[in-house]
Amino acid sequence: MKVMSGFHSIFFSMVLTMVLLVLSTGRGNAYPIDGFDRTGIRRLVHAQKVMDNLEKGPKLPKGALLSTDQIQLHMLSPSFSLIGTSDEVDPGLQKKTNSLFPTLDESYSLAVLDISPGIIPRLALWQPTRRFALGSVGKLAVAAGLFTELKKIFPDDTEKRRELLKTRIVTAGPWIETDHHNVPVYDPASGRFDSRPIRQGDRFCLYEWADHMISASANAAASTLWKEAILMHSFGKNYPPSAEDEKIFFATTPKSVLSGIAEKVVNQPLIALGITPQEFHLGSLFTAAGKKMIPGEGDSNGTPMGLMKYLVAMEQGKICDRWSSLEIKRLMYSTAKRIRYASSPALSGDAVFFKSGSLYHCVTEPGYSCKKYMGNKDNFMNSVAIVESPDNRIYMVVLMTNVLKKNSAVDHQTLATRIDAVMKQE
Repeated sequence: MKVMSGFHSIFFSMVLTMVLLVLSTGRGNAYPIDGFDRTGIRRLVHAQKVMDNLEKGPKLPKGALLSTDQIQLHMLSPSFSLIGTSDEVDPGLQKKTNSLFPTLDESYSLAVLDISPGIIPRLALWQPTRRFALGSVGKLAVAAGLFTELKKIFPDDTEKRRELLKTRIVTAGPWIETDHHNVPVYDPASGRFDSRPIRQGDRFCLYEWADHMISASANAAASTLWKEAILMHSFGKNYPPSAEDEKIFFATTPKSVLSGIAEKVVNQPLIALGITPQEFHLGSLFTAAGKKMIPGEGDSNGTPMGLMKYLVAMEQGKICDRWSSLEIKRLMYSTAKRIRYASSPALSGDAVFFKSGSLYHCVTEPGYSCKKYMGNKDNFMNSVAIVESPDNRIYMVVLMTNVLKKNSAVDHQTLATRIDAVMKQE
């Protein structure tokens, strides 16, 4: 295959590394449902029992059946970079990608990167620098911030990091107000399973809060974890603080100082990856109570190219380090109900690592009634995905849209099917 000029620094060592990783990575039973002992995420116990026909519930699709150890990073060569290469695309893939958009809304913006083993990575773009409100996709920045601060506490001991994520129990407080997202709440002792919004007084370990933030997209979890990252940054080796010390810290620290810390802990890790604030920037907490306690600094915006750089950095093990990048990827692994882009039937047999986000606003308009995900002023819907197929095709997609007055979930699903068909043709 023709090598793109922007990728001439990718050597055969990268290809060999990727091939070896794929050969050593089998297909197996289930992730993350095999991960309870490792993480303390209690919903995994319920998911495993459902798969074993011991409890009722929807079965996971075939593509959700990887074990923890089978999820690996697939682009470890540090020489690959998207910085400065936004105009250097693969002509063949770009031509096929262009054919997807003539009949779609003008807001559609896309970045696609094929990192399948044995080939030079192939890039295709459609309005990759157009900026969109992030919605819940911005929670990926919180994940990067959390793991960055965790590494500062235990720079050379990943087992202690994992143990802290599992054993640090955080009680839901005022930071969660108000959030409508349901999260899975399971008690292994009683076998009671519920799907509901987080309530004050709920107790979850950090791994569970992270799972709620990524998998269930709970705003309450995102604000709570962002708060914990601020505490890690401020208390350092003395984290976690006592409940009283935490209360005193937030009560006595000037809001301007808190805003500065909040902005730093989630955005500095992105800048360290070569992602500019114009490409991916998180401005404020995800709940109204969180915004009140820590005022935001700027809007939360991103571009397809910025988010694609995040995925590349994760696959290269550059978000903090390889261990952190891999844990973030495992948290992105779809083992709950697949929605929007990830719900495409064409992907049911594939492993999908996914985050979506939406944000809509309505204004008074004669003859129009505002509906959920159908704003007439703003109607952002964004999808970030890595797709890994049993035949070893691996590609990344960032799709961002702002189609007014229309729930774009079905369009995202349809485009996922069409993009997958393009990748299968290659």
